Amino acid sequence: DDEQVILDSIKKLCSAEGWDVDIMLDAVQGLEKMKTGEYDLAVCDIMMPEMDGFEFLQHVHKMKIMTPVIITTGFSTLENAVKSLYSGAIDFLPKPFTFEELISVVGRGLQYSKIQMLIDSNPLESDSRDEQIYYIPCPPRYNRLGYAAWTFPEDDGHIKIGVTDLFLRTLDLLEEVDLMQTEEEIFQGNACAVINTQDGMTHNILAPVSGRIIQRNERIMEDYTLMEKDPYFRGWLYSVVPTNLEYETKYLVPCSSDRNY
Repeated sequence: DDEQVILDSIKKLCSAEGWDVDIMLDAVQGLEKMKTGEYDLAVCDIMMPEMDGFEFLQHVHKMKIMTPVIITTGFSTLENAVKSLYSGAIDFLPKPFTFEELISVVGRGLQYSKIQMLIDSNPLESDSRDEQIYYIPCPPRYNRLGYAAWTFPEDDGHIKIGVTDLFLRTLDLLEEVDLMQTEEEIFQGNACAVINTQDGMTHNILAPVSGRIIQRNERIMEDYTLMEKDPYFRGWLYSVVPTNLEYETKYLVPCSSDRNY
């Protein structure tokens, strides 16, 4: 981040959680640091001198740096959130953020990084890989926004949406799920559901598409463990009538491109 006060705040808050934090005033410095491969997670602002957050993500991808990146910005439009996730960020943190929001997002990011390191340490052909399921990927016909939320086109033209198994595995034990009401509108990149976990953290689920909710899954309100047991079928969140599907689909990743874990 190019604001020292933001850097100092993040360092202070994250250090209080026992996390080691290095801070840099521009993305070029951050990229040089990340080349060492010593970092489990990076948090980068969008509006930066010399190199903005989107350019930073491009360089990370081009250089095959495996460190996950969270994008943050004071220009917290839905477009920035969606573009960040499509460009390779694992999460989006709008400014100003609270202590709880920062710790929630960074905590998920570190768990995501841990899962990816476990996968990378066990190649596909290794015997131990067959014995360990790190997470269940989305079915091939699904699409996803970032790594957290999925979509599935139903035969009647409606879109079913839900939360990925990988996202759920970055959380502590679930305690409560808060859903929106039927007939309410959701917008791609905006929070459409909230998951509370037993560690006291709150986790926003960003809507993968925009539309009107015509049905919500009342079963998970009664038994939220359905999301953990069967996230892609019985554990869905909503069925929606999409409002801008053709345009928004370009920001979704086909799950058929994912590897099996």
